[in-house]
Amino acid sequence: MGSMIDFARPDGGSTKGYLALAGEGKPGVVVIQEWWGLNDQICGIADRFARVGYNALAPDLYEGRVTQEPDEATHLMGGLDFPGATHQDLGGAVGHLKGLGGKVAVMGFCMGGALTIAAAVHLPQADAGVCYYGIPPKDFADPANVGIPLQCHFANQDDWCTPAAVDELQGVLTQAGAEFEIHRYDAAHAFCNERSEAYDVGAASLSWERMLPFLAAHL
Repeated sequence: MGSMIDFARPDGGSTKGYLALAGEGKPGVVVIQEWWGLNDQICGIADRFARVGYNALAPDLYEGRVTQEPDEATHLMGGLDFPGATHQDLGGAVGHLKGLGGKVAVMGFCMGGALTIAAAVHLPQADAGVCYYGIPPKDFADPANVGIPLQCHFANQDDWCTPAAVDELQGVLTQAGAEFEIHRYDAAHAFCNERSEAYDVGAASLSWERMLPFLAAHL
């Protein structure tokens, strides 16, 4: 359904990304990759958004590199310029979708979930965020400074975004008076990834059913 494009960054550069179109004037969703790269799973999410009426753009944050090996994924994620990815790649993606008309949300999974919260802190031009099992380092993106409506989905069996870390996030957002909601699932990290052993169709479907009304309300 979609295709690869080049879109402009605020610094004058460009980034490649997978664009799935629903039509001129439709709201948009920036889909942020997991640590594996811009793979078929993430492109499929963009296509799914297009089918329900959203223009969707998934930036290629690793510049064409994709892996299925955890060690290589760790290396790729460790080498990512997170401030640049947030302000330039994601900021450019939001701008590109706004150019097609309509409001724009950011959403992502794992590393992309952490970048979603970073975008909710650093990109006031975005209109909403949906985070799946990712929390950024506080010194880069303090959740106390989230400035847009935020919906979060976390797994109860997760040794990265642990329940304790989610409790802390919830406390910070509450104390800050942020507009947010947090949903928790009796599932493991990556429960929305159909290519993962952790895939949980019930949790994934329920999270999607919760996300669509949230996006409709804010976009």
